[in-house]
Amino acid sequence: MTANHFPGPLSGIKVLEFVSIGPGPHCAMMLADLGADVVRIDRAGGNGWPNPIADRGRATVELDIRSEAGRQNCLAAAAKADVIIEGMRPGVMEKLGLGPEVLCDLNPRLIFGRMTGWGQDGPWAKKAGHDINFIALSGALAAMGEPGQPPRPPLNLVGDFGGGSMFLVTGILAALFERERSGRGQIVDAAIIDGTNSLMSFFAGLLPGKQLSMDRSLNPLAGGAPNYRCYACADGRYIAVGALEAHFYTTLLKSIGARPALLAELADVASWPRQCEELAAIFTSRTLTTWCDLLDNVDACTAPVLEAHEAAQHEQALARQGFVQHAGFAQSGPAPRFSRTPGQITASRDGRSALASWGVAISD
Repeated sequence: MTANHFPGPLSGIKVLEFVSIGPGPHCAMMLADLGADVVRIDRAGGNGWPNPIADRGRATVELDIRSEAGRQNCLAAAAKADVIIEGMRPGVMEKLGLGPEVLCDLNPRLIFGRMTGWGQDGPWAKKAGHDINFIALSGALAAMGEPGQPPRPPLNLVGDFGGGSMFLVTGILAALFERERSGRGQIVDAAIIDGTNSLMSFFAGLLPGKQLSMDRSLNPLAGGAPNYRCYACADGRYIAVGALEAHFYTTLLKSIGARPALLAELADVASWPRQCEELAAIFTSRTLTTWCDLLDNVDACTAPVLEAHEAAQHEQALARQGFVQHAGFAQSGPAPRFSRTPGQITASRDGRSALASWGVAISD
């Protein structure tokens, strides 16, 4: 399959990915799912986090980019690429002779996507860090976890992927769109701390008017409120309740046989712990399956808390074919979906032959 015949809205776009971990590979996966021809420049031994799902859809070629031969091969590939994805600390690509000044001069239409935690400048730019550190500075981490306990990171979804790869994808797509008008590429500086700060805009906008508190025990979206939290069931499984609006909460209370007065008592924030205990006693009286049978067909904003391996078998995922079998795994399908140019998971390919289709011959 040539670079111009990959399915999806990004068909014909050539992406050169320098191997990294976390958000960089996820960004490349998304672009590949949407039809881009992605070639990864790998290092000996890979990135240490081999992942048959996040690494899907691209060709891989192993090069020593610290050698002159490796550098020349990278230059040749960059000259043909539309997009670069790199996730090294600021200054590393420049030391390798593969920074944006060099590559964008070589290829003026190149979109140079840079993924870091702290950004390309500032006093922390070259400081080591991971997702938990980046979201710590945004105010997001402080609001997570049980009141009175140390904050608990929500996996690395908020920083690496929510504030990282998703913003890098957005930046790359915006730069590609702008290039259609100007004919020129540019650098996309995607920092996880910037993206996470943007994700926090909803909360930041409500704080000045005291419409919401970030105190975990008082924040209705942090699990402190009785109508927005998870409850244990009789079988040890959990059900997620998100009945924020009054009419949804009314339906929930009626459906589970709880006191209707709990709706009015919701305004008494000081009594939330007692209200939570009252609902917890009700939910623990039946199994998750029983509650799902009762609540799945009413507008009470509830859902079972599924384990990761169960997600693909839920009726909603099955109806939308949200997961596909590929390379022996049930994998999430390309997202978002398009009416005319749907994305598709493509098979992994040999990097040398993929670059040959770009007109690049890798020399040893």
